[in-house]
Amino acid sequence: MSNTLRPIPRAEAVKSIRGLIGTDLRKLAEELDVTVFHKESGKLNKGWAGHTVEAFLGIQHNSIQAPNGEYWELKVVPLKQTKSGIVLKETMAITSVNAEKVVATDFGNSDLFHKLQSMIVCARVFVDKSEPESKLVKVASYDLFDPALVSAIIEDYELIRSIIREKGFNALSGRYGQYIQARTKGVKNSTTRSFYARKNLLRIILGID
Repeated sequence: MSNTLRPIPRAEAVKSIRGLIGTDLRKLAEELDVTVFHKESGKLNKGWAGHTVEAFLGIQHNSIQAPNGEYWELKVVPLKQTKSGIVLKETMAITSVNAEKVVATDFGNSDLFHKLQSMIVCARVFVDKSEPESKLVKVASYDLFDPALVSAIIEDYELIRSIIREKGFNALSGRYGQYIQARTKGVKNSTTRSFYARKNLLRIILGID
């Protein structure tokens, strides 16, 4: 672990994080002094797992620019144990939707495309709301190279653009899109929308059957 904040290339970050596979992130969070539950309110720090991995790497939160000019961003998604095996617990937020920018920008130049190309996606096992432990089990850096998948994602993006143009920003909802959806984060954020990766896309990225 680095003791100073430093920008590092994505490939180096992936290699380092893969060394954490099998590690209990909750225990590591305590060792690195990362807040999991706020002392005063008792509320969960929802980003604690990602903050823990970032602390391990010795980097700051949010997007990282490496010395070679490469940008990348860390995402950590939870898995849960079911009777049929380990499954994804939820979808994953990618980036916010700026209606004017989305309508004016094709997929190849979009924030969505650049975010998908720059992510490191990790998966941890969620036990319960008390977060007693959480092992890191998957690490992936995914570059969009499958033509069929890229075409499907472009279709989702174009659908979202057409909905904004024809019906308005507020018409966006989670029911649209095969791999990508544009929806609210909840009732409290009903005036905003973000792009989310559906579980089927996350399974492809993480190599989960």
